[in-house]
Amino acid sequence: MTRLAIRFALAAVAAMLAAGIAAADDSTYLGTLGGNPYSADSTANPYGTHGSRYSATSIHNPYGRWGSRFSSEGVRNPYTTGGPRIVARDGTYLGTLNANRYDPDSVANPYGRYGSPYSPLSINNPYGRYGSRYSGTSPSNPYATQTPILIGK
Repeated sequence: MTRLAIRFALAAVAAMLAAGIAAADDSTYLGTLGGNPYSADSTANPYGTHGSRYSATSIHNPYGRWGSRFSSEGVRNPYTTGGPRIVARDGTYLGTLNANRYDPDSVANPYGRYGSPYSPLSINNPYGRYGSRYSGTSPSNPYATQTPILIGK
């Protein structure tokens, strides 16, 4: 991880702490959500620490804490209200990454604040700052360099 990436991750964790989202002693940096597949910290990089399906800190590891369908913190678990928190580089909370369509904080909830395709805080909004494939802060843009950060509890 580069020094700049570490600085951004620490700033995001500090912003989350200020908002009361996570505690410092149990937060884990899980990389940047999507974006550039050549970035070392991106979840879109299948050979990187946070994108490999064999890494312990990857959401793509089906047997890991954050990738399992059966883990209470797994992104594929359709019944959990847990999962990694998504935080923009400016400290804006963008919801929880999980598969629960009924969780109000989940990006999978199409009617929720963070999952609606019409919400300005949603990574699913194709015209918003965090969802547009042309935005430099969107995980949908494969050339983006300022994609949101994933923080696991």
